[in-house]
Amino acid sequence: MAFHDGLSRTQQILLAIFCFPLLPFYLCYLCFATSEEDKGQPDSLDQVEEGTVQQSNRQRRLAARAEEGTGQEINENPRITGHAAETHNEDHLPGVTYEPKQNQITVEIHPRHSTSRSKKKFSFRKGIQVFPEWTGKDNEGFQDDGEKGSKPSKGQVLYDYPWDKSSLKTLPIDLTQFKELDAYASKVNVRNSVANLVSALLQKAHSDLEKVRAIWMWICRHIEYDVEGYHNLDKVSCEAADVLRSGKGVCAGYSGLFEEMCSIAGIQCKKLSGYAKGAGYKPGNVFKGASDHAWNVVHLDGSWHLLDSTWGSGYADVDKKSFAFRYNEFYFLTHPALFINDHFPEDHSWQLLKRTLSLQQFERNVWYKSAFYSVGLTGTSTATSVIETENGKATVFIESRSPTLFLCKLNGANEHCFMNLQRNGMTVEVYPQEVGTHSLDIFAKPSRSKEDNYSHVVEYSLVCQSVDKNFCLPKPLIQPVGPSWQSEEKGILGASPASPIVHTDDGRCIVTFTRSRDLDLFATLDSEASSTSEDLRRRHIWTTRQDAHVELKIQLPHAGTFALHIWAKKASDPGNSHCALSYLLFCPNKSVLWPVFPQSYTNWEDAFELMAPVAGVLPANHDVTFKLKLPGVDEVSVECGNSRQLTLSEDGFWEGTCNTSCGPRVTVMISKNGSHSFWALLDYKVESH
Repeated sequence: MAFHDGLSRTQQILLAIFCFPLLPFYLCYLCFATSEEDKGQPDSLDQVEEGTVQQSNRQRRLAARAEEGTGQEINENPRITGHAAETHNEDHLPGVTYEPKQNQITVEIHPRHSTSRSKKKFSFRKGIQVFPEWTGKDNEGFQDDGEKGSKPSKGQVLYDYPWDKSSLKTLPIDLTQFKELDAYASKVNVRNSVANLVSALLQKAHSDLEKVRAIWMWICRHIEYDVEGYHNLDKVSCEAADVLRSGKGVCAGYSGLFEEMCSIAGIQCKKLSGYAKGAGYKPGNVFKGASDHAWNVVHLDGSWHLLDSTWGSGYADVDKKSFAFRYNEFYFLTHPALFINDHFPEDHSWQLLKRTLSLQQFERNVWYKSAFYSVGLTGTSTATSVIETENGKATVFIESRSPTLFLCKLNGANEHCFMNLQRNGMTVEVYPQEVGTHSLDIFAKPSRSKEDNYSHVVEYSLVCQSVDKNFCLPKPLIQPVGPSWQSEEKGILGASPASPIVHTDDGRCIVTFTRSRDLDLFATLDSEASSTSEDLRRRHIWTTRQDAHVELKIQLPHAGTFALHIWAKKASDPGNSHCALSYLLFCPNKSVLWPVFPQSYTNWEDAFELMAPVAGVLPANHDVTFKLKLPGVDEVSVECGNSRQLTLSEDGFWEGTCNTSCGPRVTVMISKNGSHSFWALLDYKVESH
């Protein structure tokens, strides 16, 4: 430098021109010297030798800058400030620091962070940050073009979308293998430090998968959602130590604690942020502003896997400021094609899909809740969250792996929904009675479930442009409608017709089926629009039983829609009967006006048959022919002011005539078992003169 300073200005310029070609060699020398200098810093415990470890020149420079207040904090944790929280795209690999103390070496394991940070902000409420208008793009073969670990590696396993219905998780897991570990992790009670907690959990967790499982289970069982903090985010700390100490956190606290615990355990883990279809979401919502949720991704078996410990822990009602622990296994190592149903990351590559979804697709797609898959459902015929009716009707089919029970509600009421069960799912037709936007909620539970409650599995927004006034479901109609595996389980076998809707122009129809042994049953005809009383409507159904075969003859009192309900229970079972089968009867013919069937009494037996007259109201001053098949009966008479005996024909029918001019009622009487005493069997009404 002294030689350079002694030259004139002209000589300095000429020297610079002459030396410029040598600049690349000088830069290479500097890089080589720097790399040699960095080698003086040990990278693992194996490189630590006995004695005092000397710090490298680079460490001393950083320490000096830190003392001067210009260095960056190495172990910075996310903290919510105002409505926003900071997240960092850094590689969380286990690292070490070495602190010389006289003749001893202190080794502290901690996450290794980059000194150069790329910071992003997300808010738990809507803010000013706006997502780019992403479009779906090919995610295969992408390169790690950002900070180390900011994107999945090139060898990452990517998944098809839509879901291939193979598995709910990205690793083949037998949950029974975690039974003891889950129980142990749930009982660990360490709150003094994150490191001590991890140390306690790792006493029973040895493989990377077991470590992740133990950390996941502990957080889901011990950290509750901070519903108070949700409304005061500027006062919430999301640092791992604070979340551990308080036992509460918002999503950034959950994911931050999970990330810190994994780092201490030697597991690569990242915290992701983005949009989520969580509390307050409604079908058709558009996501704007800052991201509103945070979750994690962990590296196991050479690939990244998604999980959300916030949603795995339970359910929060932020409006009522309440939280309930309710463990949810679904969000542990969830299949990416399922995770994208309600989690949309800021960085689309973390969808872990071969072809990523755009934000518009995410908004448009229906939200399958976690219970949708937990109860064994696999898909729907309508993949969009907003449905438009066609001619006043909307139809949705839900597919299931096994027989499943469903409930459907339109605008919170069990009305205007027509549901039919199949072994592989359910079809629901919805008939809104007003134009506008409606909410359709579908609930389900496995057929063998002993729980009374149904789980909310999917929700749609229904846009109705017109109303079908010609088709209105009767309010008393009990769902599901039509023959199904459920009616068979209740003892109604081979029911005909197979269709749940019976159209009849003349107001008459017949339903047949085979009943299981020891089954008592009866039928009702229900309609809130009918002026006919309930008792009289029952008399518009005539039941004939021949051993296991049952035939129902229905004659409607007038035009309209009716619900035919068949009630059953085993004779040996206590309690009331339950609806085993429903039909919807529809008659548009306004000239229909059928009378009731005759009134039958308890003496009417299953093997008896009525051939004539089938109308319960007889014309006055007429000779009426009677024909009945009554096995085991000794005598039959018809009473109408006077008694007329019926005779037994060769083909086994009791036959005869009776004139209806002698009174307002006609009663069929029988005698059996040689008693010569008569009991009422059927009762008819005679029309007024």
